[in-house]
Amino acid sequence: MLKVFADRGGTFTDIVAVTDNQATINQLANHPQRFLIVPLPHQQWVIVYKLLSENPECYQDAAIQGIRDIIGLSLNEPISTAEIEVVKMGTTVATNALLERKGDRVLLVITKGFKDALRIGYQNRPDIFARHIVLPSMLYEQVIEVNERYDAKGNELIAVEIEEVRKDLQAVYNTGIRSCAIVLMHSYNYPQHEQQVAKVAREVGFTQISVSHQVSPLIKLVSRGDTTVVDAYLTPILRRYVDSVASQLPGVKLMFMKSDGGLINAQQFQGKDSILSGPAGGIVGAVQTSLRAGFNSVITFDMGGTSTDVAHFKGEYERQLENEIAGARMRVPVLAIHTIAAGGGSILSFDGSSYRVGPSSAGSNPGPACYRRGGKLAVTDANVMLGKIHPQYFPAVFGKDGNLPLDKDVVTEKFIQLAQDIETVSGNHRTPEQVAAGFMAIAVESMANAIKKISLQRGYDVTNYVLCCFGGAGAQVACLIADTLGMKQIFLHPYAGVLSAYGMGLADVSAIREAGVEQVLDQELVGQLRGLMEGLEVQGRGELETQRSAEVNAEERKEVVRKVNMKYEGTDSILGVDFVADVGMMRQEFEREHQLRYGFVQAEKNLIVESVSVEVVQKMDTPEEALICRIRDLNLFPIPVETVRMFTNDKWYSAPVYQREDLQPGDVIKGAAIIVEKISTIVVEPNWDAKLTEQNHLILERV
Repeated sequence: MLKVFADRGGTFTDIVAVTDNQATINQLANHPQRFLIVPLPHQQWVIVYKLLSENPECYQDAAIQGIRDIIGLSLNEPISTAEIEVVKMGTTVATNALLERKGDRVLLVITKGFKDALRIGYQNRPDIFARHIVLPSMLYEQVIEVNERYDAKGNELIAVEIEEVRKDLQAVYNTGIRSCAIVLMHSYNYPQHEQQVAKVAREVGFTQISVSHQVSPLIKLVSRGDTTVVDAYLTPILRRYVDSVASQLPGVKLMFMKSDGGLINAQQFQGKDSILSGPAGGIVGAVQTSLRAGFNSVITFDMGGTSTDVAHFKGEYERQLENEIAGARMRVPVLAIHTIAAGGGSILSFDGSSYRVGPSSAGSNPGPACYRRGGKLAVTDANVMLGKIHPQYFPAVFGKDGNLPLDKDVVTEKFIQLAQDIETVSGNHRTPEQVAAGFMAIAVESMANAIKKISLQRGYDVTNYVLCCFGGAGAQVACLIADTLGMKQIFLHPYAGVLSAYGMGLADVSAIREAGVEQVLDQELVGQLRGLMEGLEVQGRGELETQRSAEVNAEERKEVVRKVNMKYEGTDSILGVDFVADVGMMRQEFEREHQLRYGFVQAEKNLIVESVSVEVVQKMDTPEEALICRIRDLNLFPIPVETVRMFTNDKWYSAPVYQREDLQPGDVIKGAAIIVEKISTIVVEPNWDAKLTEQNHLILERV
């Protein structure tokens, strides 16, 4: 049987598959330049494959085409799904729709008097000195106000006029809008009016109805409303994509990665859960492989083609409730990932006085200049110019027909011209390689600052952490990033170039349920919280029962995580702690985290329980890792395939090039050196050593 794990990124789609079919392996072995095949115990193999996310001349959907290529089918042949056990995916479809404002037309239904509440928002001033305030564009197109009202204690003040609501909904439906977001006052606790309005909307014919007490059952009208609107805006476009994929994989169990790091059945995948679908797979992959390697304090660093994602891990996944993504406010639990617009495809430019890296990206079409599609110079081109990327060690998937290697000549020509342009404008003479190194220094500083934001600025000393580096471009800059931050160790998994896809296979199925509380923490409240959490756990277990899989079969493989989200009375800074029956222990844990995060505690203040959450996790069977044995004598060193020139530290070095498959446990590679794989290139800077372990992990250490 074939298990497929796929991550559709902005530039590349990565696929990791696990199979026990010898015939499939024999067929793919005829294409060693395209597929990486790794043997596992028990007659299984891992297949690693990368292809461009956008290649309209060759295929419509990269993930489906990747499955076709692995099975050995032509473009129009139907996929035989008898041998496919499961497909687990992360997708940027909803994220891109939000960024580009290409979601469905949405109607907002809200309590009378609050028509403009979401537009007014919280009156935030991101740029406090800006004289001209540009409000974010609203995702909803029309608004209906419903004359209804509950008070904060659940007393019905104004009943819903059903026929009036029906008339208003029908008028909007006739304009062609089919997606509806319903957000009424106090419905997080008293949802009856929302349920009545939703029933009418279904009767009128709305095909997407997002109801706030289901989407985000927490206090605060604005954040609850924003989240509901995002869900109504994105779910239809996500549903069309999911249905398109499912139609080509009939009978196959299809699962998607949620923003909180858990898997969910395709038919239950919603817009609100999809914003960080791809990056979440990377965090899961980085954390799980790091734990297997013995590292418990991890900074994850995922540098792809379009952006770089960083996250912090110390014992448990960090999640945040309040988020703003692409100008849209959301209040759902997502993995705490910090993203910046700096990746291999970030465009390089000179504005007349300074170097600029990004935020615009060349993407996969046309891509960087070296992709042979007429693109502009990008970060990847800078590494080509510096001798850190060599076309002969990169997949030949470029050009119009997707079968040519990277073009080094055009990169050299463009950097020579750029160096001349810079000298003409500024009088500053730099060689082409110095110009490329200057752009790389800016990119590295930007990425290092992103890591500082999620670590140093929150009280964590990164010098005691390992940098788990992955993504197609991550290993090219890993040493430079670690040097900037004072980190001493870098962890590189053998699937680092496709770790976001591999993370789909390492993730568990999960269901998170939340409820608002807004009460002072005391011993009397503890009993109420326990009862509330028991109800949430029943809901979570019920959702998992609908997602039962052949991969799971034992009740004891379920785990339950109970969290209490608290804040000091009169403040809005919420921190989550584990639920225990002892009030003193919960307060102690909250104050420890508050001291670490903000540098002070307020012992005299009451603690307010803002909300609680219960996560039910169904543990899944995950791929095994291959062990490798040393067969070469300890006194014999690996032989480089060639020696190339590499520009770093403002001078050229002779750098031996090693194939990773030629390395054996115990081998030590001293920088400057390059280690090449079929899916990525690892640059070992002059002050670093690389060591290979029995698990085929590369550990880089600063000397």
